[in-house]
Amino acid sequence: MKLTRLLLGLLLPPVGVFLEVGIGPSLLINIVLTLLGWLPGSIHAVWVIAKHEEQLNRQDGIY
Repeated sequence: MKLTRLLLGLLLPPVGVFLEVGIGPSLLINIVLTLLGWLPGSIHAVWVIAKHEEQLNRQDGIY
């Protein structure tokens, strides 16, 4: 599932962010960045997906 979200984050950045964190500030930022250009939106999406996964692992005690 993480691979799917990362691929969506690269191809359709707002969709990947939405699947990872839902509706919120990160999604709005990603939509704006994607409207400014595909590359900034993709970079932000991959960053959000990786950071969210890292936070979940910390909460579960998995490092």
